[in-house]
Amino acid sequence: MAKAIGFDNEKYLREQSAAILERVRTFGDKLYLEFGGKLLYDYHAARVLPGFDANVKMRLLQGLREQTDVLLCIYAGDIERKKVRADFGITYDVDALKLIDDLASWGITLRAVVITRYEGQAAATVFKNKLERRGIRVYTHRFTKGYPTEIDTIVSEEGYGANEHIETAKPIVVVTGPGPGSGKLATCLSQLYHDHRRGVRSGYAKFETFPIWNLPLDHPVNVAYEAATADLKDINLIDHFHLEAHNVKAVNYNRDIEAFPLLRRILEKIAGNPLLYRSPTDMGVNRAGFGIFDDAAVRAAATQEVIRRCFRYQCEYAMGVVDKDTVERLRLFMENLGVTEEDRRVVVPARQAAAEAQQRGKGHAGIFVGAAVELADGTIVTGKNSPLMHAASSLILNAAKRLAGIPDGMHLMPPSITESLGRLKKDVLKGREMSLNLDETLIALGISASANPAAQAAVDKLAELRNCEVHITHMPTPGDEAGLRKLGVNLTSDPGYSTHTLFAG
Repeated sequence: MAKAIGFDNEKYLREQSAAILERVRTFGDKLYLEFGGKLLYDYHAARVLPGFDANVKMRLLQGLREQTDVLLCIYAGDIERKKVRADFGITYDVDALKLIDDLASWGITLRAVVITRYEGQAAATVFKNKLERRGIRVYTHRFTKGYPTEIDTIVSEEGYGANEHIETAKPIVVVTGPGPGSGKLATCLSQLYHDHRRGVRSGYAKFETFPIWNLPLDHPVNVAYEAATADLKDINLIDHFHLEAHNVKAVNYNRDIEAFPLLRRILEKIAGNPLLYRSPTDMGVNRAGFGIFDDAAVRAAATQEVIRRCFRYQCEYAMGVVDKDTVERLRLFMENLGVTEEDRRVVVPARQAAAEAQQRGKGHAGIFVGAAVELADGTIVTGKNSPLMHAASSLILNAAKRLAGIPDGMHLMPPSITESLGRLKKDVLKGREMSLNLDETLIALGISASANPAAQAAVDKLAELRNCEVHITHMPTPGDEAGLRKLGVNLTSDPGYSTHTLFAG
């Protein structure tokens, strides 16, 4: 049962490239294009727009690379507090290094890195030194004096003028960053100020995939975006500026709408004449909506994403990361869409597997965990925890067996290996348990493959788990989460802990 496809990447690329080039012609010499969202590995977009290439934006840049410079912004405070990108489990500064390498692998040269709101933070200084000693140009921008109320100070030598001008050579300057609040907009405006002082005709536009402006406000794709940013308290709204100016309903999010009057005044002050933009939607060059060809498939995929986000926020609430209002907001989204947790197909089988494990283990101490995966053909496979293996480990081995046509009773790894690894963990490394997490299990499976053809057949099938749906009845341990992330599955879990201990050592 192949997943329905609802998005045409090639049409999107044509529409998006044309929109950007048309905006460059509007301004004459240079366009600063603020890239919101993820430049690479946009898995949210791939989940809610089935068929969307998670790297299609990089393909877009690759097609425009002869006309494009790239600036990478990162907020010094995010470096200092080691903010983490959840989908990769890496900090923003490490993600920036990864993005620089990824740009190079796509044949796109990074012009410079900009550390924004820099106040001499120690970690940001180390990051700056590391980049410069690898031959990468780094600029530091301070907080803009007078922002947001004193327009005359903001647009002056004390405000944007206090930032060093970044030399660029090409007509399109893509300004991107590892996440929200990275200082992309301030960098664009600072550059515009310097350009206009130099007589360069330049302008600003925003490339933000979500919300999709020409879909209804309550469309599941736009609801899924609101769900993804629920912890930031973002709200999708009808752009009343756009409605008043063009008599057309368009969807935007609250921060852009609220900031538009101030941004318009700043841009008009910089340019010295009225702004051609009459609404925040006018500023965008976003054409994702035109790539949708199967609305039903997209609605179904986006609705599933809302359910996944609800599970994620429940877990983050259990960990103390988000507040209860965020969880309640997600539940309201689900109620409005007419769905429940059980509408995610892997949830009930995972819970049944946990109940079966508990029934078998009556009288034994410990927490019983179940897991389920939906394979590409719609088959559901389950797994349970045991004294020798975590539920995630059991699940992935069972799924690989199913894909490779290996009988359930056949061992992929000799029991002597799993027992030996368990003793190593507990007796030598002084861990609390012998049970192997998924990361450890995958290594053991890889070693076994050298002598066991069945194990090799299972290893060969692991790639087919990418983008499959997985649910676990308890929050995964770090080793399980790392293994599942590497396999590329779409993971959810119930908000319970898989151990009674507070420290997973």
